[in-house]
Amino acid sequence: MQDEKGLVRRAQQHDQTALTQIYEENFDKIYRYIVLKIGDRTEAEDMTQQVFLSAFKSISSFKHKGNPFSSWLFRIAHNKVVDYFRKKSKRATVPLDEALASGGSDPRLEVERNLEIGRLVSATKQLTKAQQEVISLRFAGELSLAQVAKVIGKSEGAVKALQHSAIVSLRKMLAAG
Repeated sequence: MQDEKGLVRRAQQHDQTALTQIYEENFDKIYRYIVLKIGDRTEAEDMTQQVFLSAFKSISSFKHKGNPFSSWLFRIAHNKVVDYFRKKSKRATVPLDEALASGGSDPRLEVERNLEIGRLVSATKQLTKAQQEVISLRFAGELSLAQVAKVIGKSEGAVKALQHSAIVSLRKMLAAG
């Protein structure tokens, strides 16, 4: 935590090395969280970039209050996801088939992977909002139970219960499909 405080302090002073380190250490977690929430990898990449742009623009306002810096990033990501769905509901979109757009080496494997991701995203959307948030933060974001509890404002016990019930539900849905 002390190393993180120093890193954030340097980033707040516009130290490019510190900003780069924060980006590299957190990009994958934030990206996985967003892609699980919205189900579109291309859009998730753009949104993840926006999260870091927003974070770096307002990093001077970040204050350590016992929460890890990544919790602040996840809060920004959560807000971007909410904005995304708000805007999406206002305009009709036609999704571009990612298998056609990606330059994957084996199209068959890419399609199978997209189907598996699609099944998981579809199943996840059938969970309660609280369960979705816990699953996204725990597994896509790789946060600990304590960190998830702080981000969503619930006790660790409540997070454990939500995680357990979500996993049980997902197993049933995926086994049935």
